[in-house]
Amino acid sequence: MLLAAVFWFVMFFPYLGLSCNFWLLMTCASLTLTTLAIAFGGWPRLRFERRESAVGVGSRLDWREFVLGVGIAVVLWGVFWLGDKCSQWLFDFARPQVDLIYGIKSGTPPTLIGLLLLIIIGPGEEIFWRGYVQRSLCDFFMEKRRSIPLTLARRHAHDAAFVLATAAYTLIHVPSLNFMLIMAALVCGIVWGGLYRLMPQHFTAIVVSHALWDAAAFVWFPF
Repeated sequence: MLLAAVFWFVMFFPYLGLSCNFWLLMTCASLTLTTLAIAFGGWPRLRFERRESAVGVGSRLDWREFVLGVGIAVVLWGVFWLGDKCSQWLFDFARPQVDLIYGIKSGTPPTLIGLLLLIIIGPGEEIFWRGYVQRSLCDFFMEKRRSIPLTLARRHAHDAAFVLATAAYTLIHVPSLNFMLIMAALVCGIVWGGLYRLMPQHFTAIVVSHALWDAAAFVWFPF
């Protein structure tokens, strides 16, 4: 998480003055964090299975997962469309800050951005933040609650992991100094983290939804 915070600070802090291409740096960050997540224990819980595992952490790989992922992405896009309209009505700074976010697309072909979001960045963020960070935090809290009943311990561990992972996912966007981006990260963290909290067996669908939503929000159907 510290490494992720460093990456996000370099990418988003507006006064750093780096001339490096944002999408190149974002791709490198996603590949690095995904590789480390798998290397440090993320892979056993991220394997794709055709049936749910006994403890409900496997993820099925079939067309239903893809359909569910598309549905989640569509609903989330609708939530952000409504939020965009409401924020413009409530805050004078909303539209300029959203335009600043879309400004990072300048100089890079939209097709390339879409492919990077679909194939590397979107899936990589889910593998790291939900599949690795949130799961690892859950395992940590489970170890700390051995003295209470297993069912209660599991529920507390999942809830604490969800809250902390969502908070971390939101806070790393703070260096952007962009209120709209920070709130977008908070909403996305709650949605994807909440889905992983409630139905980890559908992790494939969550990954699909993140990849599709990223591409839709940034390239296909921007707000």
